[in-house]
Amino acid sequence: MGLSKDVIYDRICQLIEPFNKKSVPLTPQTTFANDLDFDSLTVMDLVAAIEDEFDIVLPLNMLPDLETIQQVTDAVEKIIKG
Repeated sequence: MGLSKDVIYDRICQLIEPFNKKSVPLTPQTTFANDLDFDSLTVMDLVAAIEDEFDIVLPLNMLPDLETIQQVTDAVEKIIKG
């Protein structure tokens, strides 16, 4: 796919926006639980959107470690690049 980290980050932010009910400013350090107040169902909806967007599968055992937008960006980049 050859996407840069910046492109991946921007796309993930675009995918988060519809779920961002509190209009929290999105930064690489923004957390899903504390800053965005996402519950587990919202997180799973976001994961599905990310998987569809990038045509990947985020392993379930990886999800608990993905607390910030940057961590998700890094994980997506790692999966894409294999």
